[in-house]
Amino acid sequence: MIKAGIIGGTGYTGGELLRLLALHPAVELVMVTSRSKQGVRVDKLFPNLRGRLDLVFVESTNKVFKDCDVIFFAAPNGTAMQSAVMLLESGIRVIDLAADFRLKRSDDWEKWYGMPHVCPELLGEAVYGLPEINREAISRARLVANPGCYPTAIQLGFLPLLEARVVDSLSLIADTKSGISGAGRKAEIDILFSEAAENFRAYNVSGHRHWPEISQGLMRIAKGPVNFVFVPHLTPMIRGIHATLYATLIDTHVDLQNLFIERYSHEPFVDVLEYKSHPETRSVRGLNYCRLAVHRPQSGKTVVILSVIDNLVKGAAGQAVQNMNLMFGLPETAGLEWVSLVP
Repeated sequence: MIKAGIIGGTGYTGGELLRLLALHPAVELVMVTSRSKQGVRVDKLFPNLRGRLDLVFVESTNKVFKDCDVIFFAAPNGTAMQSAVMLLESGIRVIDLAADFRLKRSDDWEKWYGMPHVCPELLGEAVYGLPEINREAISRARLVANPGCYPTAIQLGFLPLLEARVVDSLSLIADTKSGISGAGRKAEIDILFSEAAENFRAYNVSGHRHWPEISQGLMRIAKGPVNFVFVPHLTPMIRGIHATLYATLIDTHVDLQNLFIERYSHEPFVDVLEYKSHPETRSVRGLNYCRLAVHRPQSGKTVVILSVIDNLVKGAAGQAVQNMNLMFGLPETAGLEWVSLVP
């Protein structure tokens, strides 16, 4: 059994990790830390885990790490980099669900996250944890940077088009919508139910923190420069991301549907729907899936890709478990094969 620990287990992402790992057939969850809930039973905070976990939240110390094979960081940005060197030197593998190791340049990190990076020497080693691109590297990794939720939905949508070089990489647009849980488990006026319900708005249009991560990933795929516009919106739902992606075709003869089907034919967690379908966020609720649909309005030069994920699962905790499976030589789907609750 893989002995796993979670640092920062009280938020939405931490709670989702607890749910997935508690039912994983090859994992023993041995510790969960919290700064504010030390001594509190996990199932007191998350009653859905009653009868599944017999753990209390503990303080984050070197002593509690020693029995772990892998540590998941479900803590705020800037947390994982404080302990990563020590954990790796102890032979413990690290999966960071925050942004500490996603960007390859420490200058970019400092610009977008407002703090210096304390272990920039690890940025080159960290493997970006999008299995559909980096599966082999993930399987050999000690340190995995789990992608963000928007970056996952957007990159998986653009990936086949940029790999095949059938669209103009200098005219990419992502119009994205997220459920409120994407803002985290915290008390802020903008995400209170009475503020967010029956409302719809854009935010961070001039610069969202996921923009450099997405641009970095798209440039790797395109093997060249990209010009990318990213507009996020907050929607009055709890879970889910819907990304509407636009690109301009430079090869108007390509069979777009077949391009996507062939690219993802062996991917267990990417589902390409029938041509001109309209995927719904509820179809992936609680699942580690990205569902995609291809459109070409009026048979013109613009291709529209619809991409939906659950921001807490394929956009966070589920993808982290998928990465863990790869790192430890397990079946990639282990502990992740579920069916969405509808309605």
